[in-house]
Amino acid sequence: MQALTVSLVQGATRWHDAPANREYYGALVRPLAGKSDLIVLPETFLSGFSNDTRASAETMEGEGVAWLRALAVDVEATLCGSLAIREGDSVYNRLLWVRPDGSYAQYDKRHLFRMAGEHTRYGGGRERLIVELKGWRILPQVCYDLRFPVWLRNRRMEEAVGGMDYDLAVFVANWPAPRRQPWRTLLRARAIENLSYVVGLNRVGVDGNDLPYAGDSAVIDAVGEPLIELGPQEQVATVTLDPAPLLAHRERFPAWMDADEFTLQP
Repeated sequence: MQALTVSLVQGATRWHDAPANREYYGALVRPLAGKSDLIVLPETFLSGFSNDTRASAETMEGEGVAWLRALAVDVEATLCGSLAIREGDSVYNRLLWVRPDGSYAQYDKRHLFRMAGEHTRYGGGRERLIVELKGWRILPQVCYDLRFPVWLRNRRMEEAVGGMDYDLAVFVANWPAPRRQPWRTLLRARAIENLSYVVGLNRVGVDGNDLPYAGDSAVIDAVGEPLIELGPQEQVATVTLDPAPLLAHRERFPAWMDADEFTLQP
C-alpha cells in the first residue's frame, strides 16, 4: 500500500441540467490534474437527487458516462461519483469508478431511500464492489447505504495486503442539512467499527425540491478522528492517506478477531 491522495469535490449540483453540471464539475476537477490519485464527486452529480427519473436518467452510452471517462483520462486520476442510469425499463442510482485509462467499474446503490420514494423509482443493486488503487482495497457506496452496517461490515482477509476486505470506504451523497448530525456520526461509526478510513462526500446548496445541503464532507481515520472536514460552501480539498497508521491500529487493536460470523443474502 502506497500513500493515497484523495480530493473531495463538494459542489452545488445544478438541478436537471446535465450540460451545466458537466461544465461546472469539469471546472472544479481539471485543476486537480497531476495532484490527486482519487477525485470524489457527489451522488447524482449530473442531475441532483431527482424525483423524475425519466428526465434525469441517461444510458451507459450517453454523454454523461463518455464525459466522465474522458475527464478521468484528461486529469490522469480515478473519478468516483454516481449518475441516474437507465437500462431497459429500469433506472439505477449507479456509482461509476472511472480509472485514468477510461476503463470503469460500477456499483448500483443497494439501499434505496424510501422516505423520498427512491425504492419506487429505482432498481436496487445486489453486489458490493471492491476496487483497488495503489495497493488499497476500496469499497465505494452511495448515500443511504451508510446507515446499514451489516452490508458494510469489513471482514478479515489473510491474503489481502491490509489484512481486511477493504481499507477505505467511500460514500458519495446528497444528504440534506436537516439530517446532518446522523451523517457526521455514521461516518465516524463506520470507520471505527470497520478499522478503516472513510471518505464521505456530500453536496451543498439547495436542490429543485427546496432541500438544503450543508456539505460536511470529511475524511475520517480508523479511530474516528477527522483528517479533514468541510463546511457548507462549495469547496475542493485534498488529503493524503497514509497506510502506516491504519495497519498499526489493526495490529494493536484487532477487534476483527471478536466479530460475529454471518452470511449476507442480499
